[in-house]
Amino acid sequence: MSLNWTSLGILSALLLVGGCATDPEKLLPHGDSTMLDVWNQQAVGHGDDGPLIRRLLDARQTLRRPLESVDQLRVNQTIYTRTAQTEIYRQFHRLPNPDLVMYVFPHLAGSDPVPVPGYSTVFPLYQRVQYALPGERIEDH
Repeated sequence: MSLNWTSLGILSALLLVGGCATDPEKLLPHGDSTMLDVWNQQAVGHGDDGPLIRRLLDARQTLRRPLESVDQLRVNQTIYTRTAQTEIYRQFHRLPNPDLVMYVFPHLAGSDPVPVPGYSTVFPLYQRVQYALPGERIEDH
């Protein structure tokens, strides 16, 4: 038997109407217990080592540790704190970019020849700051 578009449409409409006709109370019956009651009922269940609630308390107790003072905590955190500056300087070392000193001789400049006295200027050898890849450069300059 071949299904055509009309019978397929009628079948999907019947399924849609049948799905809306179900009673939500039958599907998900409501009881008198609250979520806290359900939780407590499940937590008090017994396992291999005794009541579950006792095992949970024992596990929490083993995870607890004494509180540190604020100063001690700050010292311990600074070792592990990651900042943008420490990340760049630790992994990507700057490659040396020496400064060049150039002397400009006295000259005439402009459309009206204006005398410019001689002067010295400093500029970097490379146009951009270059960084080494992690592990590429060991010694610092």
